[in-house]
This record gives sequence, C-alpha cells and structure tokens, in this order.
Amino acid sequence: MSNDVQTAAGRPAGLSPSTGTPRLVPPVDVYEDEAGITVLADLPGVSRERLHVHIDGDSLVVEGTAEVSGPEDLELVHGEVQPSAYRREFTLSRELDPSRIEAQLKDGVLRLSIPKAEEARPRRIEVRIG
Repeated sequence: MSNDVQTAAGRPAGLSPSTGTPRLVPPVDVYEDEAGITVLADLPGVSRERLHVHIDGDSLVVEGTAEVSGPEDLELVHGEVQPSAYRREFTLSRELDPSRIEAQLKDGVLRLSIPKAEEARPRRIEVRIG
C-alpha cells in the first residue's frame, strides 16, 4: 500500500468543496504482518456519522468532518476552533483484499484492517522424502 497524498500530514490541503471548511490530511501509522496491513488514522472530533471510508478503483479513501460544538446554554464570544474536513487517499496493492476491509472508530482514531489476499499470504510447503 502506498500513500498518494502529496501534502504533509496534519497540514492544510485546501478547502472542502462541499462545506468550505479547511481540509486536513490526517496523520496515519501503517503496520504490516503476515495477515495484512493495519492503518491507524487520527481523526479528532469526527463521529461515525460524519466519517466515510470507501474504495474507488484501487484507491482507499478516508473522509470525515470534525464536529465542533460548545455548551448549548452558553453563547460563543470568541472562537478559534473551527470545524475541519479530513481526507486521505491510499493506493491499494494488488496483494490486498479490499472486499474484506474492516473499520473501527474509537476515541478519534480510525483503525482499518486490510487483509492480504489468500494467494499473497506466506505459506509453508511440506517437503516429503523420496
């Protein structure tokens, strides 16, 4: 899996076309083992309802909008925190199985588990005598 995003993680990447809010590239950590790849993406303030993960061709796209809200019974006098839109795109290797991707959002961290295709997994070959 390779990163297709050319802007630095956490840096502005323009404005979201749908909302006009600043679009950020969320920082990610990518881990690999025999079973596949795990991607951890920091998406603070993004709820499950405002998170969209989808496959487009051979690309995995993560998009989300952070919610910013204060106490209902108070009036905002000065505000510096603005809602942010996140977007990150990855190109999936052919050895991965996009039909079996699992996603979990917990405490502002998105965890994507992308298993390797069966034919790409290492396997042991039994050697027989004779």
